[in-house]
Amino acid sequence: MAAPSPRPAPRPAARTAELLGRPLRAASPVGGGSICDAYRVVLGDAPGGGDGAVFAKALDAAPADFFAAEAAGLARLRATGTVPVPEVYAAERDVLVLEWLEPGAPDRTAAERFGRLLAALHESPAPSWGTPGEPCYLGPLPLTSPREPVADPAAWPRFHAEHRLLPLLRAAVDSGHLAPQDARDIERLCDRLGDEEVSGPPQPPAVIHGDLWSGNVHWTADGRAVLIDPAAQGGHPETDLAMLQLFGCPELPRVLAAYEEVRPLPGRQARVPLHQLQHLLVHAVLFGGGYGASSGAAARAALGG
Repeated sequence: MAAPSPRPAPRPAARTAELLGRPLRAASPVGGGSICDAYRVVLGDAPGGGDGAVFAKALDAAPADFFAAEAAGLARLRATGTVPVPEVYAAERDVLVLEWLEPGAPDRTAAERFGRLLAALHESPAPSWGTPGEPCYLGPLPLTSPREPVADPAAWPRFHAEHRLLPLLRAAVDSGHLAPQDARDIERLCDRLGDEEVSGPPQPPAVIHGDLWSGNVHWTADGRAVLIDPAAQGGHPETDLAMLQLFGCPELPRVLAAYEEVRPLPGRQARVPLHQLQHLLVHAVLFGGGYGASSGAAARAALGG
C-alpha cells in the first residue's frame, strides 16, 4: 500500500515561506483570535541560529488594505518609543507576517511595567483624531476619520459621535441586533457628549492602541507585555483603559494602579461606560446576543441614568 500523501501546508504558511524566501519546515494553528486564522510557522535558514518561527495571520476576503492598516498601526505605536510591539516582516493583501514572540505568564513586575508604558503611550500626541487619509479597522469593521486633520481637544465629542458611535449604531440597527429604545438612548448620549459632566475635561488626541482587550496584550516569556492587533489612531486614552476593563485582563488592578501613578485621571471610573460603548456596539454588530442590550445599558449609565 502506498504511503498517504502529506497534507498540503496551510496557504498562509506557504505564502509566508514564499514572501520571506525561506523553506517551510512546519506550521501549526494558533488560537486566541475571533477574526483571522493564525499560525506559528517555522521556516528554515533562520538568521542568527534561531528556531525560525514567525507568526502569520490571514483572513479570507480581507479588504485590500486590511493588513497594511494593521502594519501601519504597529508602526504608529512603535514610533512613540513606549510600548513594545512585534516586528513586521511582511504585510500583503492575503497575509500578515510578524515576529514570533514566545508566550509567557503575566506577573506583578510585568503588569506594573505595562501600566507605566501604557501611560507613556497615552502621553504621546497624535496629529489628529482618527487616522485622516489612512485606513483603520476595528476587528473587520472599517473606521472613518475626518477628511482633514482635527486636533482640537474640544472636537473629540463630535469626532466620537460622528466617526465612532453613530456609524456603529446604524450598523447594529441594520443587523437587527439593537432594540429601538437602546438605539434612542445611544443617540441621546451622542447629543450630550459636548457636556463635560458626561465626557469629562477636554483631552487632546493621543496615540492609542484602539482595541485593547486582554487578547491583544501578549505576555511574553521574557517578561514583557507586547501589544498586538491594534486599531491605532489618535483617540481618547480612556478608551484603551475602558476596553481593558470590559473583558478583564490579568493583573488588571496592578496595571491600572501603575498607570495612574504616572497619569492620574480623576473621575475616570464614572466615564468607563461611555468609553466601553464603542466596543460593545462593535460586538453587537458582529456577534449579536446580549451586546445590543449591553450597549443601551452603557449609554444610560454614561448619562447617569
